[in-house]
Amino acid sequence: MEIIQALPAFLLVLVRLTCFFLTAPVFSYRTIPAPFKIGLAGVFAYLITLTLDPAQFMINSHYALLVLKEATVGLTLGFMAGLLFYAVYTAGSFIDLQMGLSIANLIDPNSGVATPLTGQFLYIIMMVFLFTVDAHHMLLNGIFYSFQMLPLDQLSLRFDGGVVHEMVLVFVKMFAISFQMALPIVGSLFLVDLAVGIMSRAVPQLNVFVVGLPLKIGVGLVILFILIPLYVIIFREIFQSSTDLLHELMTLLGSSP
Repeated sequence: MEIIQALPAFLLVLVRLTCFFLTAPVFSYRTIPAPFKIGLAGVFAYLITLTLDPAQFMINSHYALLVLKEATVGLTLGFMAGLLFYAVYTAGSFIDLQMGLSIANLIDPNSGVATPLTGQFLYIIMMVFLFTVDAHHMLLNGIFYSFQMLPLDQLSLRFDGGVVHEMVLVFVKMFAISFQMALPIVGSLFLVDLAVGIMSRAVPQLNVFVVGLPLKIGVGLVILFILIPLYVIIFREIFQSSTDLLHELMTLLGSSP
């Protein structure tokens, strides 16, 4: 009887987790088989249902709206948690544009879209660092505690100016992180362009296109490898900021109007 009573709550938890795994970084990759995602969501939904208050197991007339609410919460939390991760791709676009590699993009098998070469390289390093420090557990902890801050039986969500302001701040922070990552390389390559321009004026016989492009690529790669330890620090900031963002967003969504 208890299993039957907990089934509606289990389905609501499963909806939130499934939608979260559809948009969250790492878990939303297309290379991960769909049965594995569904099975993982089912196992986590079962474990989370065991921790819920039995008062949330009751079926009411607003169950369809609760399902829609859970889907909205899962998609929103997953998308906002992964937004800062996309700053790496944005920084890679800025770097490739200055290095002359923007004409050559790669198809990312995880997302199925064209990504910059440098952005893909930095993203792979970030993923390796993420699994090394178990930062993906922070995302799972965030979705677990969301059921305490956004209970299943809470029908309404607060989408007001505070939530919109928080989302805008996340977009601004994403671009700030991307500029922070790209600025050393872009600034150095600007100086290379300036030096090549001065050389072309001093030596008119110098072919700028033959000398400048390989020189920019070489200088850019050297600076990129020098800055990798600094990028690891930025990756750690991204992981921590994503966790803080989930907590702040859940607080705003769950607060009473």
